[in-house]
Amino acid sequence: MSETAPTAGKARSAPGVPDANRWKALVFIALAQLMVVLDATIVNIALPSAQQDLGISDGNRQWVVTAYALAFGGLLLFGGRIADLWGRKRAFVLGLGGFALASALGGAATNEAMMFGARALQGAFGALLAPAALSLLAVMFTDGKERAKAFGIYGAIAGGGGAVGLILGGFLTEYLDWRWTFFVNIPFAVVAAAGAYFVIREPAGGRNRSALDIPGVVLSTLGLVALVYGFTRAESEGWSDSVTVAMFVASAVLLAAFVAVEAKVKAPLLPLRVITERNRGGVYLSLGLAIIAMFGLFLFLTYYLQVVKGYSPVKTGFAFLPMIAGMITGSTQIGTRLMTRVAPRLLMGPGFLVAALGMLFLTQLEIDSSYAAVLLPGMLLLGLGMGTAFMPAMSLATLGVEPRDSGVASAMVNTSQQVGGAIGTALLNTIAASATTSYVADHIGGASSRSQQQLVQLQGQVQGYTSAIWFAVGILVAAAAIALTLINAGRPGSGTAVAGSAEESAADEPAVPVAMH
Repeated sequence: MSETAPTAGKARSAPGVPDANRWKALVFIALAQLMVVLDATIVNIALPSAQQDLGISDGNRQWVVTAYALAFGGLLLFGGRIADLWGRKRAFVLGLGGFALASALGGAATNEAMMFGARALQGAFGALLAPAALSLLAVMFTDGKERAKAFGIYGAIAGGGGAVGLILGGFLTEYLDWRWTFFVNIPFAVVAAAGAYFVIREPAGGRNRSALDIPGVVLSTLGLVALVYGFTRAESEGWSDSVTVAMFVASAVLLAAFVAVEAKVKAPLLPLRVITERNRGGVYLSLGLAIIAMFGLFLFLTYYLQVVKGYSPVKTGFAFLPMIAGMITGSTQIGTRLMTRVAPRLLMGPGFLVAALGMLFLTQLEIDSSYAAVLLPGMLLLGLGMGTAFMPAMSLATLGVEPRDSGVASAMVNTSQQVGGAIGTALLNTIAASATTSYVADHIGGASSRSQQQLVQLQGQVQGYTSAIWFAVGILVAAAAIALTLINAGRPGSGTAVAGSAEESAADEPAVPVAMH
């Protein structure tokens, strides 16, 4: 697009010179990010109404969420490489247009097939849009302090958009119609695409002109889809189900073949140098683990507030606000201010530990727990810790990567989160379900009346949630340990950072968590 725009002569900014329109561009990039993140949670709240209207069976209901997750997670690496090949601006605008069309299709759905197709299309265009947005932001903000600020704003939207989705989804479903949870994306996409087309200038020298690695695309997409589907199926059918096991085996074989192919081909989809550098590897791993812990929690707290506490969808959305306030404070105040002063691991490690402390509060949940005494401090600490840890993780995620690989390096961050999200939901749900089942089996005998039996069922559910949250605490502690041991980059500009980070160059490009699906 930058070549064909009417202002072709001015369409590219010179390398190393800050883009004059960078702060305007941030507005449109952040708007697109908000739309993708919103979509992750807004549909969850609308799901019961949509299921009833379209006659979707309970067995197929999960596909409204899974179709999106499979397409998004499976195609991210491909989307990242496409952004590197075509140009980030072009990929970004095309992704937005496609997302708007897919949303219109979902809102107009008349049966389950149309709905599942629309969700898969949304995921596919989201996989093109997200890495393009990240790498655009990374190459436009070249000054360390400015970049910390821009990514603080972007990170707050990435973290907070999920809760905005819960609130907006609650309002739209309760007062309008579930279809509006899809239609609401269209104005977002149109404004962001128009703004990006006129404001964003593709930086010079960032395109990757090499041929597309087709075997890599096929193997990585199939391998990631098999992995995400394996975990999603484990949740509904159990870990010993033959198809679940087959999916995990297929995924291991396909991803091993993918690594073997990438090591040999001339222009790999994912250059192994992107993931083998210890700082980037440490970020992808610790971030993936942290997302595993968080995803399950979003789900459990939504059920706890609606089923156990009897909150309405709108009230549930508002109940999540302290977590969002914590995230925004952690990323824009703590992370951004300290990022240029201390080594990244000294923000990431303690950040994950503070989040684990917040989770510890939530292991104390009971049926009659007070929101102010247990949920409020737990959510605040969790948000603060995650916000603080995300900031340096974003800036390290593409540390020292050449501009031509920035799209695929950004996609790696998103991939570790998408896969982490699928694993988290399935793993923690399975732990919760088995804890609930054994609690009910042990206590139902002593319940004589119907009301006592209902009480045991509710106590069993809460027992399931807290058992799973204990696991999440352990996972966050592991994420902190990985961040503290693997990541050894010094603070930006200190001279002790690894290759590419000491100079404030466009190659030192941060990336941000995308939607928490």
